[in-house]
Amino acid sequence: MISINITKAKAIAHDMRRAARAEEFAPHDEVIMKQIPGIDVVTAEAARAAIRTKYSAMQDQIEAAATPDEIKGALGI
Repeated sequence: MISINITKAKAIAHDMRRAARAEEFAPHDEVIMKQIPGIDVVTAEAARAAIRTKYSAMQDQIEAAATPDEIKGALGI
């Protein structure tokens, strides 16, 4: 029988969450960083706020998970 260390599984899930979040942030970070005229920085910051909210909820779900299936569910896989 295979035994899964839930603490390590959560750590791996958090790494996956961070990588996905960084990937979603990248285009918006570039807009904010470059301050390109004609591109709406307010819209980019609103998108970043939505991404933060999404991944904050995912983080809470991962921490509350008691089984590997709950962790997978939190990650959407």
